[in-house]
Amino acid sequence: MTEIVLQRQDSSFKKGIQAGLTIAIGYAPVALTFGLLAKTTGLTIGETVLMSMIVFAGAAQYISLSLIALGTSALEIILTTFIVNIRHFLMSTALNEKAEEDHLLYKAIYSFGITDESFSVVATRDGILKTGFILGVNSIGYFSWVIFSAIGFVIGANLPQILQESMSVALYAMFIGLLVPSMKNGIKFVFLAVLAACFNSIFIYTKILATGWGIVAATISSAVIVEFMERKKKSQGGKQNEQ
Repeated sequence: MTEIVLQRQDSSFKKGIQAGLTIAIGYAPVALTFGLLAKTTGLTIGETVLMSMIVFAGAAQYISLSLIALGTSALEIILTTFIVNIRHFLMSTALNEKAEEDHLLYKAIYSFGITDESFSVVATRDGILKTGFILGVNSIGYFSWVIFSAIGFVIGANLPQILQESMSVALYAMFIGLLVPSMKNGIKFVFLAVLAACFNSIFIYTKILATGWGIVAATISSAVIVEFMERKKKSQGGKQNEQ
């Protein structure tokens, strides 16, 4: 009986690897860029690989690099990363409803590996999700991200110094690349981005807050205001429908 269960898990894991292959391919150029930027930011190859292994969150890692370059404190970086990744609580909760009952340790392991891309692949599957399948999808994406982060660092270390220094500009280009697709989804995201930028500019130029805390405060403030306005809009719309 145990052998049959193991064989099924092994088969599910292989299917997960196959399903996650496109994720691994998509992560490669982004992870390479992260490795390049980590080198120009001043991280060592050990710190770069360790960040990818422990944090494993693309947008959060890029933000961390910018905060490190600005000399912000560890607490500010941790808090900012937490805010950026808070959506993972919702994704883990949703995935738990579809996943098979299993040991808490296995759930903790594959919850760590959840990303926007892996969640999209896994959550759209029909039926009960096998632990092996989820681990397969997450594993191939995880190792792709870590390995190509290291490769990117090595490539960056061998670039001419002038190119290494100019790579810092790519960090801002990457943020724009992450932001634009979201802004295309609606005016709400445009307003959120503009509002956050305004708050952050006010905090920085008036020196009310340090750079790191300014980013944290701007993120929270803009999110609260936009959500409040969205709820108020829906409430007014509901009242008009009743009339």
